[in-house]
Amino acid sequence: MQVKTTWSGRLVAALAFSVGLGLAGTAQAQTTDYPDVRQKLEATFTDITIDEIRPTPFPGLLEVRIGNELVYVNPEVDFLMQGSLVDIKERIDLTSQRKEELNKVDFTQLPLDKAIKTVKGDGSRQLVVFEDPNCIYCKKLHTELKDMDNVTIYSMMYPILSPDSTTKAQNIWCAEEPSKALSDWMLTGVEPTARSCEHPIKEILTTGMSMDIRGTPALIFEDGSRVSGFLPKEQLEAKLTQSSQP
Repeated sequence: MQVKTTWSGRLVAALAFSVGLGLAGTAQAQTTDYPDVRQKLEATFTDITIDEIRPTPFPGLLEVRIGNELVYVNPEVDFLMQGSLVDIKERIDLTSQRKEELNKVDFTQLPLDKAIKTVKGDGSRQLVVFEDPNCIYCKKLHTELKDMDNVTIYSMMYPILSPDSTTKAQNIWCAEEPSKALSDWMLTGVEPTARSCEHPIKEILTTGMSMDIRGTPALIFEDGSRVSGFLPKEQLEAKLTQSSQP
C-alpha cells in the first residue's frame, strides 16, 4: 500500500524538462564525498537532499543515496540510472543487498511492550510483525506461523488499510486474551468482541511511519533485518534461525 509519492516520481517528472537521462540500481564501497557530483545533482534537482555518494564495484558508476532510495550516476553526471544493479558474475542483487543494510533496525529499541506477544515452544527465536487485521497476506502469514515452534512473535497492530482495521485492532488489543483474539480472527475469522481500553495503537503507527513501513505485513528479525511482505514457512524458518545466531 503506497501512502506517499516518492522523490523519484518528482525526479522523473523533472527529467522531462531536463537533460535526457536513463534509469537503473545500487552499490557498495567506502564512503566518499564527491562534492562536484553532489553540487551538479542538487543544482539540477533542487527539491532533493542527498545523504551519501559512494563508489560501486563497477568503474565509473557511483551510488547516490536519498533517504533509503538509491540511484546511480557517472562521475560527470551525464546520466542517471534507477533500478536494480546486479553483479552477474556473483549473481547478487547489489541494490537489494544495500537496501537491506540501510533498512536494518536496532531490535532492542523496538517498543516490544506495545506488542501482542505470542510464545511458541521455548520462544528462543524472535520476530516482530507489523500487521493490519484486514490484511490478506498477514492472514496468510499467520497460517505459516501457527505450526512453527520455538519462536516469540511480537504482533504490532498497524491498522493502515481502513477505519474498520482500526476498530478491529482496538478490539483485539483490548480483549481478555489479545493473542487468542488475534489468532482467532486471522486464522478462522472469528470477529473480536467490541471493547474499549487504553491502547498503544497510535504510538505503534508513529513508530512504523518513522521506519517508513508503508505496507503489511512488515517483518523485523532479531538481527535487525527487515522483510516487507509475506514469507512462506520454509523461508521464515531459515531467516529466524539465521537471525538468531550470536
